Amino acid sequence: MNASAVADFFQFFRSYVSNPWQVSAVAPSGQSLARLMTQEIVPGAGPVIELGPGTGIFTKAVIRRGVPERDLLLVEYGSDFVHLLQERFPKARVLWMDARQLWQYEPFMAPAAAVVSGLPLLSMSPRKVIAILTGAFRHMQEGGTLYQFTYGPRCPVPRPLLDRLGLKASLVGRTALNIPPASVYRIRRRPPRRV
Repeated sequence: MNASAVADFFQFFRSYVSNPWQVSAVAPSGQSLARLMTQEIVPGAGPVIELGPGTGIFTKAVIRRGVPERDLLLVEYGSDFVHLLQERFPKARVLWMDARQLWQYEPFMAPAAAVVSGLPLLSMSPRKVIAILTGAFRHMQEGGTLYQFTYGPRCPVPRPLLDRLGLKASLVGRTALNIPPASVYRIRRRPPRRV
């Protein structure tokens, strides 16, 4: 583990201790989860929005996939993380806001090709999850995809909520190399029904 990773761990852990319901994990995600979360992102398809980027592990993976830093919109609620993200990714747009408010705003940039979410959806109320997903898909291209990870055994967005929002989820994959082990889901709009 390099010095930056150690510093990120302690930053993340301090944030967890001060507000466990907001952070909801004791350590940042690992490299294997970051690769799994971003493996389907296509450079040049459009901007990428990241919800809850924390220390930026997924952000770095998105950039490694070939997405220019200037095409990133990072939405973070934790003030300590916001300052860290602004320092690490000066060309990205960093918004200090709760992701559930995203639906209230006009698009900040061209419609996104993908949304990468590090938010702890399992610890949120259905109302908050609906607001987050509504906002994410409002700022996304028609064929855009939201990538969400979970430590749980199934998709963190229950089927009734997916149905209500006209969305479908499918498993991208699992990684046992992350601590704790995690799964990644791809969430997309359902195609319109043919009559």
